[in-house]
Amino acid sequence: MVTVTFYEKAGCAGNARQKKLLAASGHEVLARDLRHKAWTNLALLEFFIGLPVAQWFNPAAPAIKSGEIVPGELDEPTALALMRDNPLLIRRPLLQVGEERRVGFDATAIDAWIGLKHVPDENLETCRHGGEPCPTS
Repeated sequence: MVTVTFYEKAGCAGNARQKKLLAASGHEVLARDLRHKAWTNLALLEFFIGLPVAQWFNPAAPAIKSGEIVPGELDEPTALALMRDNPLLIRRPLLQVGEERRVGFDATAIDAWIGLKHVPDENLETCRHGGEPCPTS
């Protein structure tokens, strides 16, 4: 099994479910609160390689849900500046195993990458607050 550095919003129930699945699959999970890291453009970009800007963002973030920020309309430098200023805009979790980094929790993709004992049918990227985002997403 592998060691996974897991950047999360501490206290997020969705991230807790994701970490539990990784641990149950035998992986060591090193949880880090993404709000307490001084992100640089390069550090963020390493997680987003190959993804369009819109997929870098947490769709449950209040500024995105309200339409104040429209990820699909942003260029890379603007998106990175917004995320450095407000890490809750970053899609979670950010995952690192060795030098490889990924964003989000697509259980099927994670199973193919590092292996899971069980791939759940439910979407583990969504919040369980009755369809509402986590408080202070």
